[in-house]
Amino acid sequence: MARELTIAIERFPIAGVFTIARGTRTEAVVVTVTLRDGAATGRGEGFPLARYDEDAEGVAALIETLRGPLEAGMDRAELQGAMPAGAARNAVDCALWDLDAKLTGTPAHVLAGLDRVRPVTTAYTISLGEPDVMASAAARAADRPILKIKLGGPGGDLARIAAVREAAPDATLIADANEGWTDRNISLHLRACADAGFRLVEQPLPAGKDAILGTVPHDVPVCADESAHDRHGLAELVGRYDAINIKLDKTGGLTEALALADEAQKLGFKIMVGCMVGTSLGMAPGLLVAPRASFVDLDGPLLLARDRENGLVYDGSLVQPAPSSLWG
Repeated sequence: MARELTIAIERFPIAGVFTIARGTRTEAVVVTVTLRDGAATGRGEGFPLARYDEDAEGVAALIETLRGPLEAGMDRAELQGAMPAGAARNAVDCALWDLDAKLTGTPAHVLAGLDRVRPVTTAYTISLGEPDVMASAAARAADRPILKIKLGGPGGDLARIAAVREAAPDATLIADANEGWTDRNISLHLRACADAGFRLVEQPLPAGKDAILGTVPHDVPVCADESAHDRHGLAELVGRYDAINIKLDKTGGLTEALALADEAQKLGFKIMVGCMVGTSLGMAPGLLVAPRASFVDLDGPLLLARDRENGLVYDGSLVQPAPSSLWG
């Protein structure tokens, strides 16, 4: 029996607003792929990001170009060479993982070489805003063990760093500047993060303009996000970054994410597994990368006003393994 491919653009409202250095959003717009093969169904989710010249319509159209091969039985290895890294390939690749798990009766984590998936603690994101607003948000979330602090807005990052630390004195803090700092202020901001006890600073400079990181002293590890997509170019980041953030929407799926994790560890990078603002379906495959990660940032559903049915269970910041009814 031939497979049946369904492509859907879905919208999930964000609880309030989500703001980073590049702008504000009020909803998560995702592309959902469903592959049916007889009684088995596999699903995957991609989050198109304008930063990478993606939108939902374009991602859906790109997936549509592979309808014939996918319905004829294209597998994950063939997909790698047929579609570039990005949200489209992520949605399809994760749907194929889910479908393989359902067809074989073998959980996706076993297919990936894991004996089990354990609960993990995720960071919880504090949106960019004025220092007092961010301090209030951090105070409300101060009982969470790890907070990821969005920085990089016009002025005020030093005040934001100090205000958030005062509001959440016991939390592990991660800074994410989303390419918002410059050669002129990076040393000052890195020193402020170190003095405030931050454990990681994510993507302080624009991708492609980060060579200075190889010469700037820093007492807090620096993590590549926008500068690290898949294995291509990873070796060039040695000496600039201490860690990389693996997001499946950048790598183009779980298949490349696992291969990237292997290569990153060989090169001496620590790993963070991260996410875009998506639903539990978008987070679930990332849990298979989490055992290799020093930091986990899979809080997308916690930022939404509503999630999918049969979504991930969050006990505070502790994420339980995905139920097979969701994925894998």
